[in-house]
Amino acid sequence: MTRRSFVAAGSGLAALGVSGTAKAAVAKNGVPITSVHRVTADGVEVFYREAGPKDAPVILLLHGFPTSSFMYRELIPRLADKYRVIAPDLPGFGFTEVPEAREYKYSFDAFAKTIEAFTDALQLKRYALYVFDYGAPTGLRLAMAHPERVAAIVSQNGNAYEEGLGDAWAPIQLYWREPTAEHREAVRQALSPEGLKDQYTYGVPHPERIAPEGYTLDAAMIARPGNMEIQLDLFLNYASNVKLYPQFQEYFRKAQPPLLAIWGKHDPFFIPAGAEAYKRDLPKATVQFLDTGHFATETHVEEIALAMRGFLATVKW
Repeated sequence: MTRRSFVAAGSGLAALGVSGTAKAAVAKNGVPITSVHRVTADGVEVFYREAGPKDAPVILLLHGFPTSSFMYRELIPRLADKYRVIAPDLPGFGFTEVPEAREYKYSFDAFAKTIEAFTDALQLKRYALYVFDYGAPTGLRLAMAHPERVAAIVSQNGNAYEEGLGDAWAPIQLYWREPTAEHREAVRQALSPEGLKDQYTYGVPHPERIAPEGYTLDAAMIARPGNMEIQLDLFLNYASNVKLYPQFQEYFRKAQPPLLAIWGKHDPFFIPAGAEAYKRDLPKATVQFLDTGHFATETHVEEIALAMRGFLATVKW
């Protein structure tokens, strides 16, 4: 299988081969360098970002809608001095490429299968999961399939309980119950560039801290031919995740993975009750709220990194 590697230093990209050394690539200012790659997994060319020593404990970052591994651009270097941090783009998002001949069926079951193949391709035998939004039902499927691989879970606005679904889900829930063209169109309208920006800024006390690159890139990706229909199909398929919530919760009770729920408390999609609910099945879970919205890494990346470092230091790898 073929990998193409580039190294991102600061805001620039320099073409550079990545060696197999256990030592992390570090810029002159001491900040770990993030490299970007592609690897074939499940018939998909998965794009991913990586930083940190090859022999360090692994953190697998799974993004959500409507973004990509780009959302972790500031978090990755804040962890990569001590951990091997890997963030793939899900199929239909970012720079992951799905060949037309693959006839990929976009669903959360398919996402989990692809990410499982991705971890196998990279020979990841044990890792901590960081799950956000769509990353939660994807990662939790993976955890249920391979509980022995999951050292810990960090859930940042990654829901697994019905009480965590906010009122913002109302039009989507109607789409689940009645998947008509009219209800599909209503969801489509919410995915306009303005609607995507609102998802980033809603509930954020200081929206001027939200850089435009994230939601601008997201809008450009959704504008690609055929991508909007993929996103609408995934919104419809999200109902399958809610049906799996009891199984996710059973996994928590049986496996008892160490868990940190760190949550933007003004998120209209996944509300604070969803974070608190983890303690019902995981009494030792740590729950921390941040004064921000859905995309907490855009405003509180330092707080998230600090909380993760403290939490992961207690994990048995």
